[in-house]
Amino acid sequence: MSSSRTQSFGLTNDDRAVLEAADKFARKEFQALSRRMDDEEWWPPEIFAKIGMAGFMGATVSPEYGGAGMDLFSSGLICQAFARWNPAIALSWAAHDNLCVNNIFRNANEAQRRQYLPGLCDGSKIGALGLTEPGAGSDALGSMRTTARRDGDHYVLNGTKIFITNGPVADVLLVYAKTAPELGAKGISAFIVEKDFPGFKVAQKLIKMGFRGSQTGELVFDDCRVPAANLVGKENEGVKIVMSGLDLERALVAGLCVGICERALELSVEYAKTRVQFGKPIGSFQMVQALLAEMYTEIEAMKTLVWRTLAEVNDLEVGGGGRGEAHKLTAASILYAGEACNRILNKAVQIHGGSGYIWESEINRLFRCIKILEIGAGTSEVRKMIIAEELLRG
Repeated sequence: MSSSRTQSFGLTNDDRAVLEAADKFARKEFQALSRRMDDEEWWPPEIFAKIGMAGFMGATVSPEYGGAGMDLFSSGLICQAFARWNPAIALSWAAHDNLCVNNIFRNANEAQRRQYLPGLCDGSKIGALGLTEPGAGSDALGSMRTTARRDGDHYVLNGTKIFITNGPVADVLLVYAKTAPELGAKGISAFIVEKDFPGFKVAQKLIKMGFRGSQTGELVFDDCRVPAANLVGKENEGVKIVMSGLDLERALVAGLCVGICERALELSVEYAKTRVQFGKPIGSFQMVQALLAEMYTEIEAMKTLVWRTLAEVNDLEVGGGGRGEAHKLTAASILYAGEACNRILNKAVQIHGGSGYIWESEINRLFRCIKILEIGAGTSEVRKMIIAEELLRG
């Protein structure tokens, strides 16, 4: 199935059905929440359960663990549709469903899957990923200071994680820590941490410029005791999970960029038709028409690359990624999508003029989201480094 997508650079009928179903659901359930989420940094507590009931949670997880049994490509389409109507929920869903749930499904053992996936897949539990640290952003692995020391039947974690999406509301977290600091990136292990484990706390909820309803926080591990049974994979082999997960994250989040831009174009076309200046709609002026044409062209180019990338990594083997074609292509996809998002939303605000500069307008809300898409999941500069390194390798 993925090969036919790759060859056509388009969607199959099944793909379109997923996209349309997710769009219909998100428009009904998400759109009305956007204003309050942005104004108050508010998180709607029942929304994940609603997403679960609708069948869009645990998208890539096998039905035997409560998942939807879809593939990565389909989850990218869900993310795209969700982002059209509420980017904050789309971002939180992506962090939950891809960074936490999909990583657990791909890398955890059978007992861990059966313990944690059902609640994460029905939306009764919220998931998060704990990687970034205050002193380790782009150098997330080399500069990681969070440690995990074996103590009998437990590991004892100490350290701090920052900018963690869903951190303040998460029930289950996939956390990376160094079990052998002297080995650098090759001494990292992954652990499943529950919010009630002793020694874990949310230090603060961070207030953001965009994606404001999506909860982001600082997490502290102070002699946090984690059962040894919650080690994911083998000790000191967490780097494989990290790198594979980052490639899949980049492929998915690029779909979020598409959704935001599709909505921005829709709003801009509508505004160009209805806003009257000099006795006629501004859409009749060629310079406004040029902005709309440029936005449309970039979105279509973005979709082609984003969908092709999702198709290419759809069947990425467990432990795969971190180098090679998948590493290069996913970096290119999010690099182009993130930077195109910036260009497209800049044009959209220009078309809206003064009304686009007003905080409460929808186009302003979308505009405030876009900068993090050039920072999160590896900055644009890191993405370029990845691409160049792969091009020059060997």
